[in-house]
Amino acid sequence: MPRTTTVDCPGCPPLRALTFDTLGLIKVLETRDKQGAPRVVERWGEPDSSKCITAVSMLQYYSNPLLAVARKNGQIEILSPVSGDLQATIPSASDLDLQSDVVGLHLFANSNLELSTRPCTLLTCTSKGNASIRSIDISDSSTESSCLDSSKAWNVCGSGSIECCKVDGNEKFALFGGKGVEVNLWDLDNCSKIWNAKSPSKDNLGIFTPTWFTSATFLRKDDHRKFVAGTNSHQVRLYDMSAQRRPVLSFDFRETPIKALAEDIDGYSIYVGNGSGDMASFDIRTGKLLGCFTGKCSGSIRSIVRHPELPVVASCGLDSYLRLWDTKTRQLLSSVFLKQHLLHVVIDSGFTVEAEIPEEADLPCKEQPVNKIGVVEGVEASPLKRKKSLKNKGDVTESERRKRSKHSKEGKKSKGNDEGDKIASLGKRSKSKSKKKKQEHEI
Repeated sequence: MPRTTTVDCPGCPPLRALTFDTLGLIKVLETRDKQGAPRVVERWGEPDSSKCITAVSMLQYYSNPLLAVARKNGQIEILSPVSGDLQATIPSASDLDLQSDVVGLHLFANSNLELSTRPCTLLTCTSKGNASIRSIDISDSSTESSCLDSSKAWNVCGSGSIECCKVDGNEKFALFGGKGVEVNLWDLDNCSKIWNAKSPSKDNLGIFTPTWFTSATFLRKDDHRKFVAGTNSHQVRLYDMSAQRRPVLSFDFRETPIKALAEDIDGYSIYVGNGSGDMASFDIRTGKLLGCFTGKCSGSIRSIVRHPELPVVASCGLDSYLRLWDTKTRQLLSSVFLKQHLLHVVIDSGFTVEAEIPEEADLPCKEQPVNKIGVVEGVEASPLKRKKSLKNKGDVTESERRKRSKHSKEGKKSKGNDEGDKIASLGKRSKSKSKKKKQEHEI
């Protein structure tokens, strides 16, 4: 069973989160109390290292949400995040390169949600830079899926490897970056590159930092021109397409690579997690450190997600813990140990908890008051034993005091007589012993 730490943790509000680990397991955690600890309510899949989950995307609808999962063996599964039922399966996401993993995955929103068979548009990108957009028919009655003819494929990099992929809120532009690949922006309608970053200049010592991007995110959902990227050289860079190709702002965070980035709903705050388990929030307008999250993580942080409504941010990593934090105070609300190394976490924003209304029989009745101590089913309640208070001692009469003093004097006399008898007996014994010794000497 997973261990839940509740020491000095006030608890988190009602929410639902899904975690994805290196063995291909999907675990669902829920919190139904106002200040409770999350518990594992469901587990989907069987442990298999070949089914390690490399990328995740969730389409959050209140009626029919969808969850897309990319695995290490090249398969992509589309599930129901509510029940875990398999909706569709793509046997091989990368037809051109079967040896590369899927590092980028995105489900596009669709308006035809009430149909029994509805198309689902999916963006995939492998570590070799092979990107594709395909449409899939999802049927509620069977798990078989058919790929439509409207599919696009292109290559986003000539060399290097892609490690981060992000789609903006309007789902018209996609951002790619990786090892040896500068961050670049693509138009998804035309599959054409519209912007490419330029590497920063050398530092004061004349040292050039090699290009290696590990994570990226947009600051706002309605603005694709500003985005933040984290590098393997523990740098956080802010880019503005309308200003210049080089970073507008750059600052360092500790001494380990940046592994996870997440934007806040205010549009200017970001959450940063690195490979040594440190997590902090920054004001990206000035690069000022707002504060670090209290509670040291013992493993690399791999995913950070901000709740769209509640002031809660979730993080997970290689220490196998799912942690929930308060965005205002940056205090730890709760943490759960999930045994496997965690790679991704997703928060279900459509989760709601219905208030439980007590039945009429359970409601207290004014005409029938409940006694705390009384007779239950013909058994009399035993009276409580209490110590005599000091006030009752003052109510004793003079006659009672005299009687108590006489009894105490008689007890003392009896004790004195007993002690005198004991001393006399001891004296007699000593005299008898001395006489015997004299007689022996005379003989």
